[in-house]
Amino acid sequence: MERTRSGPGRPLGAALLAPLLALVLVSCTSLEIERDTLTSGTFRSRAWAFTILSWDLPKGALDIARENASDTRLVNMQVERVKVTPDWGWWSWVLDILSVRVATISGTWGFSGEEG
Repeated sequence: MERTRSGPGRPLGAALLAPLLALVLVSCTSLEIERDTLTSGTFRSRAWAFTILSWDLPKGALDIARENASDTRLVNMQVERVKVTPDWGWWSWVLDILSVRVATISGTWGFSGEEG
């Protein structure tokens, strides 16, 4: 009878592989929308992505944050602030080896009545 390895005898690496792969292949996003008037307000979209050897999984954090905000279909959306962390300037290439990037975009949407 063939015996399979499972339970306490299974190597720790194999037990952690599935949760690690699930973590790598998913992204996390959040979106906050606040209404200032009936037809305008502010928004903040945040996303994170895993980077390994310059590949962003599932895609770049900034792309995910922008798509998340765009999916709300708010009219006259104006991005006023974009931030990607960590940002080490010239040394950011080190983060392309292995890192988690977090992108945040914020701005306004709608018409406040002051335009025109």
